[in-house]
Amino acid sequence: MAAFAGYLLGSIPTGFLVAQGRGIDIRALGSGNIGATNVFRYLGLPAGILVLLADAAKGWLAVAVLARLVSGWFFTAAGPEPREWLALCAGLAAILGHIYTCWLYFKGGKGIATSAGVLVALVPYALLIVLGVWLVVFALSRYVSLASLAAAFAAPFAAWFTTRNSTLTAALAALAALAIYKHRTNIKRLLSGTENRIGAKKPPLPVAPPNS
Repeated sequence: MAAFAGYLLGSIPTGFLVAQGRGIDIRALGSGNIGATNVFRYLGLPAGILVLLADAAKGWLAVAVLARLVSGWFFTAAGPEPREWLALCAGLAAILGHIYTCWLYFKGGKGIATSAGVLVALVPYALLIVLGVWLVVFALSRYVSLASLAAAFAAPFAAWFTTRNSTLTAALAALAALAIYKHRTNIKRLLSGTENRIGAKKPPLPVAPPNS
């Protein structure tokens, strides 16, 4: 139940919905991704921040609210271990829901913001390390994708360093591998020098043809 509820929460396609509110299908623009970066690139900073926070909130709510509700219903007399498993399952399911949303034919975002929300709830100190890696790489390169790749790679190491929890570290290592896989097109563009850099000229929105 925790995993199912987490998946449904994570599957809410916030970037797609925000863009649709402006009459735009974000999947037809830029990278085709529904995440905050593509929304920011075409709809501006406020829309990008809104999507970033909403996507992160999905991960946090799955762990901090949904998992606690389920544990309260079914594990009231149990120790902390079942609750930790429920929190981890709900968080992982929320990330998978964001990446493979059932509302858009199982094609969603890349899960970075939602993963950050899960880390806030599960391992906030590890998140500080991961966020620091993201900020340093982004400041040096101005590539969101490169910063996200570096943060994903650092996440399991940060989790182990701050918790010494092998289960959590293994789960984050699997998520890091998935995040890197989801960035495979970005990796190809980075290697070819065609990846979009923040601060570059904003690409124009497509102009709809006039009604006949």
